[in-house]
Amino acid sequence: MRSPVALFGAFLRGTFGLPKTDREAIERVKEIARTVLRASPETAFAVNEIACTDPGCPGIETVILVMEPGQKTRAVKVQKPLDEVTEQDILAAI
Repeated sequence: MRSPVALFGAFLRGTFGLPKTDREAIERVKEIARTVLRASPETAFAVNEIACTDPGCPGIETVILVMEPGQKTRAVKVQKPLDEVTEQDILAAI
């Protein structure tokens, strides 16, 4: 499990001068998700790294929202920081 300092840092990412999530990492995860899900070009993705302080949470996780036209938005959660997400992680989370 990540230290409380790392969790707090992720929680405040982009606030008070802390660096924002890497745009390249977000785009990389979106492309992996698009490929793994065989999504149509109209499907939109939102990728966020979230820090949860609840004891039942994994700490830092990556949430991928899949927004397909005419379908309910679904969330794919990977219990890793954004920079560590792999194709295998997304496949396992589906």
